[in-house]
Amino acid sequence: MPSPSRGILSALSLAFTGLLWAAGMLWSARVSITGQTDAEIEVTSTAYAMPGTVSAMLVAGAAVGLAVLALVSRRGREVGTTVRFVISTGSGVIIGGLGALAIITINTEGWIYAVTGGTIAAAATIGGALAGLPRQRITAAVSWAAIAVFLVGMVLAFLQDDLLPVFGAGSSSASQANAASYWGYAQGILGGLAAGLITYRLLRKDKGLRWPLFGLAGAGPGLLLVLGEILVRTAGARVFDLAGRVSVLDSTIQTMLSGTRLNNALMVLFVGAFTAIVAVGRTLSSPADVEPAPKPSRRAAPVTAPASSTTDADQIEEAARAE
Repeated sequence: MPSPSRGILSALSLAFTGLLWAAGMLWSARVSITGQTDAEIEVTSTAYAMPGTVSAMLVAGAAVGLAVLALVSRRGREVGTTVRFVISTGSGVIIGGLGALAIITINTEGWIYAVTGGTIAAAATIGGALAGLPRQRITAAVSWAAIAVFLVGMVLAFLQDDLLPVFGAGSSSASQANAASYWGYAQGILGGLAAGLITYRLLRKDKGLRWPLFGLAGAGPGLLLVLGEILVRTAGARVFDLAGRVSVLDSTIQTMLSGTRLNNALMVLFVGAFTAIVAVGRTLSSPADVEPAPKPSRRAAPVTAPASSTTDADQIEEAARAE
């Protein structure tokens, strides 16, 4: 088990990285929205920016909640279940409020920004609540893996133009659509591999974890993506409805992107869980590898010569003479 000081340092590092990711997504969303002069394009830009920002705020809320709990629990201080949830959820509320301000202040009179800010705040609050769950090492590992999945996606997006021809992209629109589909599958598989391997790497020294918990941790980043998609489709539904009314093309693109995000989240979920289970399974000893316990030696009972039966023989002889 890590020392308390090392655990606090790890939690603070995760919080810093999660906040950096969230701040980058919020800054990118704000620049993308405010850089538009057309109101319709501004609406579609908001819809495009929301899913990534929501995912980042989920992780940021969880990361900050874990860091605050680590600071409160230092020096072996006991924290009850209710207090733990209050602290972690409250941390998520604060982070969510700050993130929402970055969007709402774009235009305080527009309801679209209020809805977007509220969705972002809800994501951070839910992330903070997740930090209050038992086995906080699993939550931390899932948060690190979610950041890794984001980095994998970012690198692949940067290399997309160079690698799409590898998947068969040509001059025709049909080949480009097929290549984009294969590209999405590759992104989900690589993200799932990263999620499973990183969670296993971070949790492998915890002897108290059984293999189903490793599978759950490997699936964690995918579960966060699914949760983020649910938030986008529920709390942020009005934004996407409005963006879909701009044109038929925008409505079609929003539908395609929504399906792609969900498929990617499910692939990360299942591949991550499978990868983590296989990784931990390779460390388990098979029954053939376990040395059988030595059998107790059976000492042969000493064979003693039968006692002399002269007395019995005399009695038999006397009985024969009597006859």
